[in-house]
Amino acid sequence: MKYIDYKDLKKISKICFGTLALSNLQNNEDFVNKVNVLNYAYENGINFYDTAELYDNYDIIGSFLKNKKRDSLYIATKSYAYNKETAKYSIEKALNELNTDYIDIFMLHEQDNGNNFLGHYEAVEEFMKYKEKGIIKKFGISTHTIQAVTDSIKFNEIDVVFTIVNSTGIGINDGTNLQMIEAVEKAKSNGKFIMAMKPYGGGHLLSDTKIAFNFVNKIEAVDTIAIGMKSKAEIDTNICYLENKEVSNDIKSQVKNINRKLNIAYWCIGCGKCVEKCKQQALSLIDGKCCVNMEKCVLCSYCASECDSFCIKIV
Repeated sequence: MKYIDYKDLKKISKICFGTLALSNLQNNEDFVNKVNVLNYAYENGINFYDTAELYDNYDIIGSFLKNKKRDSLYIATKSYAYNKETAKYSIEKALNELNTDYIDIFMLHEQDNGNNFLGHYEAVEEFMKYKEKGIIKKFGISTHTIQAVTDSIKFNEIDVVFTIVNSTGIGINDGTNLQMIEAVEKAKSNGKFIMAMKPYGGGHLLSDTKIAFNFVNKIEAVDTIAIGMKSKAEIDTNICYLENKEVSNDIKSQVKNINRKLNIAYWCIGCGKCVEKCKQQALSLIDGKCCVNMEKCVLCSYCASECDSFCIKIV
C-alpha cells in the first residue's frame, strides 16, 4: 500500500474507501457483511474511509471503528449544512453515530462554486470553531465542478478538495477531464489536499478498470483516490492496480460475476434526455423521475453521457 502525508495527517493510504457503496442507497447486503468488508480493507492497508451524512451509513462505520486504535485510520465525512444550527447538528450526529471524538476531514457536500461556498459561510464559521478545538482536523469541500476546485484557492478555510477525476470526464458538470486536471494541479500548488472521486466514472468505465485507475493514479496532484467497493475481490483488485501487480484469474472472475445494476439517484429531475438516448428502451419517465427496466438494460452507459446531474450510476 502506498501512503502519503498532508501536514499533520500522516501516512494516509493512497486508496480511500468510498463507503457510499456500502450504504442502503446502493447496497442491500447484510450489516455484518458490510462491516467485514471494511475490516478486510483495513487489514490490507487501507486506512482512509469516506462517508457522508446523506449516505446514512454512520452505524456501519461506527461498528467498524470499535476496537480499532483511532489514530490508526482516517475518517472523512460531509454534509449540506448551511447555518450554525445545521452545522452543529451535522457534527454531533457524525461524532455520536461514528463512535469517535473527532473527524479527520469534514467537508461541505456538493459545492458548485465560490458563491455557493459563501452561501454556506455561517456553517463554515461554525465548523472553524470545531476545528480550533481539534474536533475537526481538516476542512474542505466535495464537488463535481471545475469552478469549485478553482475557487477553492480563494478560501483559506478549505484544506481539502474532493472532486471528480477520471479518464473521460464523466460526471464533471462544467468542462472536460483535462480542464479538471489543470484546476486540480492549481489547487494542489496552493496547498490543497486533493481527493479524487469516481475514477471509474460511477461504474461507467468498468470495461477496463486498470486503464481507468492508472489514468488517475498517474496524476501527481492527486493525493488519494476514493473508490466505492462492495467486496473483498474489488479491494484486492484496486490494491493490485496501485501496487502494479497482476490480478489473479480467481479475483477477476469474482469481480466479473458481481451482479450490477443501473441506479437512478433520487435527485433525478426527469428531464428525459437519457430516455431519448437509450436504444434499448430500458428507461422511462414515471411520476417525473427516470426509471430503469433491468430486463432491457444492457449496462452500455450511453445514457450517462446525457445526465447533467450525474444521477445515473452502475452499482
